[in-house]
Amino acid sequence: MEPSVAVVILNWNGKKWLEQFLPSVVASNYPNLQVIIGDNASTDNSVLFVNNHFPTVKVITNDKNYGFAGGYNHVLAQVNADYFVLLNSDVEVPKDWIKPVIDLMQSDNNIAVAQPLIKSQKSKTHFEYAGAAGGFLDLYAYPFCRGRIFDEVEQDLNQYSTDIEIFWASGAAFFIKSKAWLEIGGLDADLFAHMEEIDLCWRLKNLGYMVVCCAKSEVYHVGGGTLDANNPYKTYLNFRNNLIIMQKNLPKNDAYFRIFIRFWIDLAAWFQFLLKGKTDLTLAISKAHYHFIKDFTKTANKRTNTQLPFLQHHGVYKYSIVYSYFVKKIKKFSQLPW
Repeated sequence: MEPSVAVVILNWNGKKWLEQFLPSVVASNYPNLQVIIGDNASTDNSVLFVNNHFPTVKVITNDKNYGFAGGYNHVLAQVNADYFVLLNSDVEVPKDWIKPVIDLMQSDNNIAVAQPLIKSQKSKTHFEYAGAAGGFLDLYAYPFCRGRIFDEVEQDLNQYSTDIEIFWASGAAFFIKSKAWLEIGGLDADLFAHMEEIDLCWRLKNLGYMVVCCAKSEVYHVGGGTLDANNPYKTYLNFRNNLIIMQKNLPKNDAYFRIFIRFWIDLAAWFQFLLKGKTDLTLAISKAHYHFIKDFTKTANKRTNTQLPFLQHHGVYKYSIVYSYFVKKIKKFSQLPW
């Protein structure tokens, strides 16, 4: 019998996405599957729509909007399955997207997390920004993807058609063994949204687990379905959370050095936004740094005694992706010097 799988879509006022993409999820042909909507106190009749049109889909409602991280923690505490799949509401899936990933994860007990190839729903010949063909971190913990560096998204020409170990899997289509989820304690709710999946993967990697990308499966993500790329709140969360996960997961001496460098890289981004007249984004970066420093002690208390040396992890690019992209003009993952 195939392992049991629960595909859980966290929803907050995403009725239009559920109308468009939930039918494809329900039509998935995996034999031991349950589809669940976790609702973060929506006010757009999302729950009523699901109950009326998809009676086989279970709905678990939260009493308020706990964000991506807290929302999933509350919902998955009420779900029983061998595997959890955290799936964005703005993702279209083909019928056979689940089994290849589960087969890969079943092949090795050390694999805790996986993702399929994530391609653009609007242009299915191209990868999608949020996860592409697997997530990596650079020397200073700056995230990028195989198939996407900054805003440069590649066309899928089968150049990334192999299953590989990566650093982080995208929260847009995030497969995790339930026992690993329980062992690590789920997502960090204080992050609210953005980079919480990187933090989870990093914590698991510090325990010796693996994160992989399964190239035999693909899904199609709209992207930006919740917050637009130029949204100041999204900018704030990304800059703040990136510093938080570095403080939590890097060895102590290493953390101070890399965070110091990241402050200077963030300052360069601050000036770039200022020169472009995007003062709301410069303010978002300043606010992110302020709250990171303000909560420094709180974050320090979340550290464990299992921070492995950063450069030993699979999925770490041992150079600066900012320098490689903007100075050396390297636009494709396959061109990076490894």
